Amino acid sequence: MEGYINSIETMGLVDGPGIRFVVFMQGCKLRCLFCHNPETWAIGKGFKITSDELIKRILKYKNYYGEEGGVTFSGGEPLLQSEFLIDILKKCKRNNINTCLDTAGFGGSNNEEVLKYVDLVMFDVKALESDKYLSLVGQPIEESLEFLNLCQKLNKRIWIRQVITPGINDNEEYIKKLKKFLSNYDIEKVEFLPYTTIGVPKYTKMKIPYRLKDTKPMDKNKCEELYKLYQSI
Repeated sequence: MEGYINSIETMGLVDGPGIRFVVFMQGCKLRCLFCHNPETWAIGKGFKITSDELIKRILKYKNYYGEEGGVTFSGGEPLLQSEFLIDILKKCKRNNINTCLDTAGFGGSNNEEVLKYVDLVMFDVKALESDKYLSLVGQPIEESLEFLNLCQKLNKRIWIRQVITPGINDNEEYIKKLKKFLSNYDIEKVEFLPYTTIGVPKYTKMKIPYRLKDTKPMDKNKCEELYKLYQSI
């Protein structure tokens, strides 16, 4: 079984609990305004790797994972390569390795089977209303919500990731709506990620128009204040 990978981080500290081996998989159908990894969009790019070769790389670092750490499959969108993802997840579980899936819940072909072998889901919230989701990422919201509902149904551990972007959702009204929306789910942790312009040079290099060119990076202090507001509601 072969899959397309964009890159690998062997000692990740921000993509799930503990020390993580992070696999950034290639391909994504979303076109988020704030995306800073446009090089992951096309599924045929990156490099090919077999699940056997990938598990060998993962096992090299097993001693570092400890009780908390493990492997995180990120992207791009890992669900686009569901069959490869299932194959490598099974190999991880056979070797008693904790598995985490960082996903927007869009593009999968066998989500329930994927989730059988996932210990933690880090779900990326893009927007809360159908029209805003469509304008922000270029796809309808329903599929992502179905995935989140499936995670809840299967009693998966869920972490939420929310990018806070100036002029889009950096306001009290949105934070209150987010709190209300997430109250319908058993959420273990919520992370606010401040919008950055780190990916802008990639768009220039790839000759892709950057649609938030007039948006400045999110002020980290304001982002922290909004997170405190979220916690206090």
